[in-house]
Amino acid sequence: MSLISALANVHHQGQFGDFEDKKGDDLLKISEKKNLLIVQIVQFKNSNILIESIDIDGLKLKDSPLNVAFNENTRILWNGPKNWLLVSSKKDLIKSIYLTCKETDFAITDLSHSRAVIDIEGNYALEVLKKGSPFNFNALKKNNSINSLYNNIAFTVDLLNDKPFKVRIFALRSFGESLYHTITDASLEFGYKNK
Repeated sequence: MSLISALANVHHQGQFGDFEDKKGDDLLKISEKKNLLIVQIVQFKNSNILIESIDIDGLKLKDSPLNVAFNENTRILWNGPKNWLLVSSKKDLIKSIYLTCKETDFAITDLSHSRAVIDIEGNYALEVLKKGSPFNFNALKKNNSINSLYNNIAFTVDLLNDKPFKVRIFALRSFGESLYHTITDASLEFGYKNK
């Protein structure tokens, strides 16, 4: 089965909003990320396995808020107590996850086709998020992630970089187009380019 983009009907290339005379990182870049492996990993309450002993793609699970473990291909976002969201460009990593995280200790759920993923890059990326979310984005640091709401749509934010800002946001696929419209509306003031 081929992947059908969550934003295929709304994400079109071009420049929009106040983009004139803006160059480099002053012009926001918005893109949809596709073909990612997205897996939720939840440790059962009755599990006695030490999470520090779990190694996935050379990364350790850490049970601390905002934490993101990462390498070139994979990011593991802390999603809540004993709950992680693994995002990877390595689609075959799912086999390794099932081998490493035994079903007696962990619930593994492949969410790859159930999420819309949007990248926002540029100096004003956090300003766009501040317009629709109650979270204090000034407190967010590089390689942190949070769960919040954006105009009443639940989403996850992963801050990939801070010079310039690059954020990756995840939402349920069914809310993808609505989230995309609110993000692009908030971006018009700064000007943006769809990639």
